[in-house]
Amino acid sequence: QDAFVAFHVNKALVSKYLKPLQIGELAPDQPSIEPTKNKMLVEDFRELRATVEKMGLLKPNQLFFFLHLAHILLLDIAAWLILFYFGTSLMPFIVSLLVLTISQVQASWLQHDLGHLSVFKKIKWNHLLHKFVMCHLIGASAKWWTLLHSQHHAKPNCFQKDPDIDMHPFLFTLGKKFSVELGIKKTKYMPYNHQHKYFFITLPPFLFPTYFHCHTFYIAYTKRYWADLAWMLTFYIRFFFTYGSLLETKSLLAYYFIFRMLESSWFVWVSQMNHIPMDIDYDKNLDWMSTQLKATCNVEQSLFNDWFTGHLNFQIEHHLFPTMPRHNYWKVAPLVKSLCAKHGIEYQCKPLLTAFADIV
Repeated sequence: QDAFVAFHVNKALVSKYLKPLQIGELAPDQPSIEPTKNKMLVEDFRELRATVEKMGLLKPNQLFFFLHLAHILLLDIAAWLILFYFGTSLMPFIVSLLVLTISQVQASWLQHDLGHLSVFKKIKWNHLLHKFVMCHLIGASAKWWTLLHSQHHAKPNCFQKDPDIDMHPFLFTLGKKFSVELGIKKTKYMPYNHQHKYFFITLPPFLFPTYFHCHTFYIAYTKRYWADLAWMLTFYIRFFFTYGSLLETKSLLAYYFIFRMLESSWFVWVSQMNHIPMDIDYDKNLDWMSTQLKATCNVEQSLFNDWFTGHLNFQIEHHLFPTMPRHNYWKVAPLVKSLCAKHGIEYQCKPLLTAFADIV
């Protein structure tokens, strides 16, 4: 299926795992496309996929990713050097916080590329550097991220299948359909008529310092991701040893939680702008392209937007071709837009600030 093709780089290898699951072949008179799926769209998308492969758009430019990693490491070092050379008074403290936040967010965009196997041709090198960036530079589990993010990509905005919308209906109610359902059932955990106000002081600043911190360790421990846990400990040892030599305990803890809150705010606004304003519903078992287009939208391209969002401003192209290196999204975008126009599918692309406003 299209999802299988989209996710896997080495298809020959993963196909071996499917052999024990084979039940048999379809009879000649049986349809190969389910009735909920658009047959013409499926065929056209597969043709587009073949074109993308012929154009070499799935091949990474490793210089691009090397320079990206280099600027992350330089910023990481610069954050400590600012405190070391200029002292720990208020101004160097704030500047250092901002520099480390930029480094951490850019590292989260890079680990996203590595988790999607889009940086190296060999899968093992993607996995190895993913552990270094996600576990050592950021302090979270690489396998934890892959587990959740793969589910998100398979069924984006599908209730009870996409873990990214698990906040419904506890902290927030999401989507018109589900909001109406809760209203009919008179189910209310929070004052949802005010959720557009309390969103600012809940999810953006506190997702990383609270939920992600606990959840990544919980999953890594319960699923016995021992290698990830060991890598993650190296982040905390490095951070508290290097910054602890410059800051007192209270200042050190304040520094840590403030940069986590800033990082969380940046991440949440960028990650939510592409999905939350879109259609959120139960799984309708639509074809691959329809599933992704209903749940994703783009943000206009610019050098700043590309850098600020880690190229997630091309969310549509990323969801259709998750293993595509991000520096090639702009090349495939016109082809995707043309296919959408042919089949009457809306291809949403907004200014950055409009996308942020649509979350609210």
